[in-house]
Amino acid sequence: MAGPLTGLRVVELAGIGPGPFAAMMLSDMGAEVLRVDRAGSVGEPAPLWDVNARGRRSVGVDLKHPEGRDAVLRLVERADALIEGFRPGVTERLGLGPDDCLARRPALVYGRMTGWGQDGPRAQDAGRDVNYLALSGTLAMIGRAGEPPVPPLTLVGDVGGGGMVLAFGVVCGVVEAARSGRGQVVDAAMVDGAALLAGMQHGLRADGRWGGRGTNLLDSGAWFYEVYETADGRYVSLGAIDERSRAELLRRTGLADDVDGGGPVPDADDPATWPAMKARVAALMRTRTRDDWCALLDGADACVAPVLDPDEAPHDPHLQARGTFTEVGGVVQPAPAPRFGRTVPTVAGPPPAPGQHTDEALADWGFSDGEIAALRAAGAIR
Repeated sequence: MAGPLTGLRVVELAGIGPGPFAAMMLSDMGAEVLRVDRAGSVGEPAPLWDVNARGRRSVGVDLKHPEGRDAVLRLVERADALIEGFRPGVTERLGLGPDDCLARRPALVYGRMTGWGQDGPRAQDAGRDVNYLALSGTLAMIGRAGEPPVPPLTLVGDVGGGGMVLAFGVVCGVVEAARSGRGQVVDAAMVDGAALLAGMQHGLRADGRWGGRGTNLLDSGAWFYEVYETADGRYVSLGAIDERSRAELLRRTGLADDVDGGGPVPDADDPATWPAMKARVAALMRTRTRDDWCALLDGADACVAPVLDPDEAPHDPHLQARGTFTEVGGVVQPAPAPRFGRTVPTVAGPPPAPGQHTDEALADWGFSDGEIAALRAAGAIR
């Protein structure tokens, strides 16, 4: 591993959703992430489909066993950071809370990932990605006019507002600890992150420039920032938000010459004209296939791109040239991002089976053969 985080050691208490995504990001950048899986999951096959679990080794530990807990605390002594995604208070009850870990490693960055946060009236409530988006006010802004809000997969809550914010927080904490010699807790909550990601929209609302769902410049309200169906049932995306790209789009498509009989192209800055213009563009887009439109607009500054299916994207010439996708363990998946000119990130390996590396990883982290054998005999590890 030669990524920019090479030399960083992270203990990951295995969970689901955003925690593993954050750990994957750190591993992709070169950090050594040791995943602590439940001892009861040992024996399960390696989940090669679980992209978020790639790039790290796994030890199987019974966290409820006193010797298993102590083994994790031993790992913490050699770690720069720990990531956990349990409900507030769970790791404290296990004896692996921030106080327990920071007592062993004062410079440790203790990353906590939850939906609602470590405090507040909802802190102990169950929830899922869509709930955190809903409460944050972000979900209400996503979707088309006159239709219910549309959950954007788990990209805004689990991934962007959760895992990425946690990974950013952990790296920030490690940088600060290098200066101060002191660790701290990073409280990453998906409800906070989902609100943060909508910062621009909140600013525009305060300025009176963001209205109801699906009526605005960037949310499918504008005819020139939209997705249109083509003659073959596929789609093209338009992103011509500036005057220059709109002019090129109108010229290349023929709308500038009014070939469709719809009259002059109205002022794009007038939202009242958008619905009618959208209908004109939609009718025009249905006269050619997706690939025909893309060929016609190739090389133009019209801000047009095909909407590729997930199976198509890895074969796109630009994405192939960039190496945007890679194959790990026989599974095609996104490659590490962002790029670095000197410390090039790589995927360290496919997702591990739970407990696959228990003995070798513990040995690398300072446990003797006798200690490992004793832990195994006691049932603390598997």
